[in-house]
Parts: sequence; C-alpha cells; structure tokens
Amino acid sequence: MTALRRLSAPALVLALLTALVAAKPWLHRHLEPLVGPDLSSGFDIAVASASWLVAAWGGARLIDLLAAGNGGLGPDGAPRPPRIPRLLADLMRFFVYGVAVVAILAFVFEQPVTGLLATSGVAIAVLGFALRNMIADIFAGIALNIEHPYRIGDWLELSPGVSGRVDEINWRATRLIAGDGTAIVVPNGIVAGSRFVNYSRPSPAFRTTVPILLDQEVPVERAKRILLSAMLCADGVLSTPRPDVVVEAVTPNGISYLARYWLDDFGRVALVRDSVLAAVVGNLARAGIEPARPKQEIRRRQPALPDTDTLRRGLLRQTELFDAFDDDEVDALALAMRQIHVPAGSPAVRQGDAGESLFVIAEGVFDVQIAAPAPAFVAPAFATDGMEGQRPGVLLLTRLRPGDLFGEMSLLTGQPRSASVVACTDSVVFELARSHLDPVLRRRPELAERLAELMAERQSRNAAETNRQQGAAPPPTMESQALLTRLRGFFGL
Repeated sequence: MTALRRLSAPALVLALLTALVAAKPWLHRHLEPLVGPDLSSGFDIAVASASWLVAAWGGARLIDLLAAGNGGLGPDGAPRPPRIPRLLADLMRFFVYGVAVVAILAFVFEQPVTGLLATSGVAIAVLGFALRNMIADIFAGIALNIEHPYRIGDWLELSPGVSGRVDEINWRATRLIAGDGTAIVVPNGIVAGSRFVNYSRPSPAFRTTVPILLDQEVPVERAKRILLSAMLCADGVLSTPRPDVVVEAVTPNGISYLARYWLDDFGRVALVRDSVLAAVVGNLARAGIEPARPKQEIRRRQPALPDTDTLRRGLLRQTELFDAFDDDEVDALALAMRQIHVPAGSPAVRQGDAGESLFVIAEGVFDVQIAAPAPAFVAPAFATDGMEGQRPGVLLLTRLRPGDLFGEMSLLTGQPRSASVVACTDSVVFELARSHLDPVLRRRPELAERLAELMAERQSRNAAETNRQQGAAPPPTMESQALLTRLRGFFGL
C-alpha cells in the first residue's frame, strides 16, 4: 500500500498529461482562434516537457521504493539496512533526471545533442580534475555504502586516540561522535584508503587490556591470582569469555602483566577501565603489594611483600565485624588465624556441613551458592548478571572479593553452614576458629552484644538477597537478642 501511495501522484499527473496529448487536435482547434498558433505550439512544448519530467519524477519515486529498507529490526536488534545505499540511490535519481533533460532537448526542442554531449564531456573532465579529491571521496562513499564495513551506530577507531560512534555517512564524509561529545568529520577517501577498527562488528563484544607493572619479588602465580580476581569483580567486565592475565615482559623495573578482559560497549571503555584499575589497586592494597617503581628512584620504602602477620591484621581491621575489638585483641586474633589455599572450583565450605570458624578472603574471588528450592531452578535475571560456573539446581547469591568474610554464623552460633562458598580463582583465605575467639569473649563478654547486632544486620541483608533471587519469602531472620542468646550459649558466657 505504501508503494502505491508513493507512485500514485506521479502516475496521476502523467495520466493527465497523456490525456492532454490525446486531446491535442481538439485543443488546437479551440485554442488557436483565441491565442494564436505560436502560443498553441508553446502549449504543446510545455506539455511534452512536463511529461518527460513527470516520468523522471515517477522513476525517482520508484528508486526510492527500491532503496528503502525492509523495515523493522534485524536478528541482531539493529534496524534493517536499505536495499540500495543512499549515495547510489542519489546517483541513480540524478541520472534519471539527466536523461529526461537530454530527451527534452532532443525530442521536444529537436536540438542536436551530440555536440552538447561532447562539449559536456570536456567540461566534466576539467571540472573532475579540479574536484578530483571530492569526487574520490564520493566514490569511496559509494563503495563504503555498498560493502557496509560499518553502519550508523557502530564504534570506529580510525587511528590511536581517534575514535567515535558513526553518526552519518553522506556523499563526501563520515561523521563520528567522539566519547566527549565532539564531532569528527573524516573524508570517505581517507576512511576507505586506511586501516580502521570496527568495535561493533561482527560482534559488539571485544577484548581490551590494562598493563600492570609489579616488582619481581611478587610471585607470578600470586600476581595473576590478584589481578584476575580484580577483573572478575569489576563492573562492566563480561564473565564470558573469561578474563585472563598474561606476562607481557620482564623489565629492569619489574614484571609487566596484561590484564585482559571483554566488554560489549565501546562507549563504556573508560568507565570499565576505571572500574578494573580501581579493583586492581584495592586488591593489591589488601594484599600489601605496591605497583613497581622505577629502580633508579632512590627512596626508603617498605618492602614489596609485607609479612603475613601485617596482612592478617590489616584484613581484620578492615572487617566491620571486628570494629569493637581493640588493637591488642585484633593482633591476637590475626596471629591465631590459619592460612589456607583454595584451588579454583573447590568449595571452601559446603552447605549443611558443621563448622565453628569463619574465613577472611585475602586473595581471589568466591561465589556464594545454595541449593535451589526447585529442581534446576535458576533466577533468569541473575543468571545473566556476570556469574559463571552455575550448575543445575544451584542458586548463586552473591560474589565475594578480597576483604570479605564468610562463615561467621557458624563461628558465633555453631549452626551448620547455610551456603556453599566456591572459589572462582585460585584463592587464599585466613581461617579464624572458635578456639581463637573464645578467650577474647570470656575476657570481654560485652563484645558479644556488638557481634550479635552486626550479625543480625548481615543476616537481614543476606535474607533480602535470597528473597530477591528465589522470588519467595525466606525463613524469618533472628533478632539481635535471639542471636545474642545463642552466641552466649555456644561460648558458655
């Protein structure tokens, strides 16, 4: 129907002109006595010229219909491209009107067009030489529109530091909108004749890297573990394909690592890079590691690798659960903690197992998992939220990173493990057992009240998250007084 409506106007006008031509004898018989033979002949010329122009108009409308897109969205969600590129359609319309003009000269005015065409060829050659760069850009634009190496909305990098989203492809140039909102106009000849990178095709997902330089004293496996856990916790990093860390070079200043990760929106490159670097800096700080400095720099500084006792104290002091403990008590607990290495894919604790200890994450990333309430149930919204390694019948609650702790309910109340905590990467945790905490609580029983309050808050947050994932009401959580009663009973206070 749309095609018929677009062609109806030129068709009606052309039918009217055809009717006028058919009625030519009758019109001449009635017009000549009124306006004379000259005006009557001029009327014939006008009608014939208009017929050719209306025919060209109809041909241009037909080209528009052929060039129009299929409508709707393609399989990838993007608008369907036009059947004929816009630049090529413009050239075809120009050709149709040119033929109409030549036909008017040849058949209406009965003028010789051979000489005109020859003269026009010379003029076109001179004009083409003067405008050769612009013409090259136009034909490069036609080639780009036919090949479609990029389309409106794609992200291109023309050269290092020059990138943007394609906003328009016209006769002469391609216009990009850079990340800072400025427009970059590049002639089509330059784009077609040089190398460029399309970050949106064939897939919007692409990999980028962040270089990190660490001292040679840091073991390679430990460095990779810390950097990988940072990328897994950074916002915007895709979990599939999985990020990885490789050694790029060994330099006099240290070992250079490449943290490689995937994202699916070039417009968020800077934001995701900021998130990755912030996570890297945080993980290195929790591990007591500083980025490498130039070795020519002469200054007194702490060793690159702090002792384990300092690391343990720092982890406990950053944990909200031990805010009420003084420095001596934190030091005593830190010295008592036991270091444990957990391989990737292995559980640190299993749901339902008995336990009387908590764990503080020093390095690595863990997933908190519980058995799903129904067979093979997985919350769809959460399953696509960056978690990998999900198994049927398992519900992923959250992801833990360095500095987080788990297992505190078992430590303080002796109840079985409420969830399984599985390592996503090779990880290091420190275990604090009931026997380590018991002397401190017996010496200062008032700490039990603060621990009960903090535990009630954490349990409430965990229950809310479980409710969101399961879509059902979780079991009621215990109030701080109930927790305090269980804590005192468990420790015999």
